[in-house]
Amino acid sequence: MTIERIDLAGVLGKTALLSGLSQPELHTLAARTVRKLFSTGELLFSEGEPCNGLHIIARGKVRIFKTSVGGREQVLAVNVPGESVAELPVFDGGPFPASAVATEEAEIVYISRRDLQAYCMDHPEVALKVLEVVGARLRRLVGIIEELSFTTVRQRLIAVLVKLAHGEGRTTSRGIEIQLPASHQELANQLGTVRELISRNLMRLQAEGLLDVDARQIVVKDMKGLSALLEST
Repeated sequence: MTIERIDLAGVLGKTALLSGLSQPELHTLAARTVRKLFSTGELLFSEGEPCNGLHIIARGKVRIFKTSVGGREQVLAVNVPGESVAELPVFDGGPFPASAVATEEAEIVYISRRDLQAYCMDHPEVALKVLEVVGARLRRLVGIIEELSFTTVRQRLIAVLVKLAHGEGRTTSRGIEIQLPASHQELANQLGTVRELISRNLMRLQAEGLLDVDARQIVVKDMKGLSALLEST
């Protein structure tokens, strides 16, 4: 994979953890980073591996996930350019708590654990930013646990459809056209279920006259009725 070389200091400065540093400080840290390229589907790291440094996304997207003993996957997050990945093990010394894979061609700026920890000693504001970002990650994980514990697959799927319709839907004579952002299998991974249940619930919503379904292409025929189902759950 051939990608034009990036401005490392510029990437670091757009990252929440390091946004408070001055340009000279960013250039100093950039000189101690490594540029890594990943192809679509290539693992950045696997759950349980020792963590030797911090990954910051310069280009592309990275999916963070856990896999059960039976092979089922639960997506925890999809990180985009400007975000750091798996910050906690850089500081607590433990292994990676989840796996990370590039969902498209990706470019990563990598800072070794030793260099980052030394930098935090000299720049306490970076350590405070780490706490802020890790806190936000924890809140998101608590939200995932709540969804998986207290809602059904149908409820979670309807919530995704309503959100897409409001945010990305295109009004036509047939209804509100949307496209699922992933395959049924990938959507199942995000919602903590299996592909068959996603397909079955889509077909059920179609039979109820709320949707027209053609693979990832969805037409919401009755937005009011779909939203009412979400509000009544």
